[in-house]
Amino acid sequence: MRRVVRVRLIVAATLVVGLGGLALGQTPRQHRLNPVIGLLERKLPVFGLYAPSSRRFPGGAPPGPGQVAAAVQLPDKTPAELAKESLGYTRSDFVVDGSMEGNFERGYATFSLFAKAMGQQGILTTGPAPRLHHPLIVKAPEIAPDPAKVGAQIGQQLNLGVSGVMFVGVESADEVRQGLAAMRFASKGGTRRDEVGDAPAMWGLSEAEYKAKADLWPLNPDGELINWTIVESKAGLAKVREIAAVKGIGVLWPGAGTLRQVFSTTDTSGKRAVDEAGWEAAIQQVLAACREFNVPCGYPANANDIEMRMKQGFSVFVMNWGEAGFKAIDTGRQLAGRTDTSQ
Repeated sequence: MRRVVRVRLIVAATLVVGLGGLALGQTPRQHRLNPVIGLLERKLPVFGLYAPSSRRFPGGAPPGPGQVAAAVQLPDKTPAELAKESLGYTRSDFVVDGSMEGNFERGYATFSLFAKAMGQQGILTTGPAPRLHHPLIVKAPEIAPDPAKVGAQIGQQLNLGVSGVMFVGVESADEVRQGLAAMRFASKGGTRRDEVGDAPAMWGLSEAEYKAKADLWPLNPDGELINWTIVESKAGLAKVREIAAVKGIGVLWPGAGTLRQVFSTTDTSGKRAVDEAGWEAAIQQVLAACREFNVPCGYPANANDIEMRMKQGFSVFVMNWGEAGFKAIDTGRQLAGRTDTSQ
């Protein structure tokens, strides 16, 4: 018990230092439609999950190395089943979908059905203070190859009612600025078209109310949209301070999984070796930029490293769907003192 209390105190102190600059000149809003923003304003750590997979295997798990899948394939889960599963896990602060990162058209078609099902299944807590209790965060394709095309795609994603967009593979501040502009309506100084699609219905608002709230936090303190930016290459690391300095980034992330590959080599026998020191230094380089420019820092944690990463100053965490991810969230919530799911 003493150790748990001590760890909580260490984590709390670290988070105050790590997020302290975030609240300068800002007053936390009494109510937030997007609870991720509300948690960050209150200097609390945030925990979320990738959306569950549609693919089902006999026994509940994919075949392991050297195993052969059973001849009878179970039907994929429907969007309604996936939405029910996502919303049924109440300890997650958000749901992430990365399906549109590599193939936008194919991913968008599938995700749009999932997003619609989330709305139908009850993503919005109604009443005097409505709240998106599982806000959707999506990955956009890389911006640099075609900023105009990706900007239009970001608009399509927002029109489904998502609450945040992650920019992947970022290697320059200009990429971030172009992406942030795509998240803001022209009336707010951005490049997003006026059409809003199904977003107002997802948020439980009229079109006029949605347009007023669907702006980028913290550039607009009243905005309910959040940006995540991920650095996952040596070119991005070289410009990470310039990237972190861009106003409007809600959370900056080291792409730990991709960076692990970047800091890996393969010998003549085909065996991979990871430069563990270089990989960790890259992670810490992103964290240092977050601290310098007072931007919350995210990390793809698991139950084995979430305590360490919280002590280091990371404050937003995403885990894979499943028991391992649930365990990581339970560990993180306990360390942060967030045992009540209403927090």
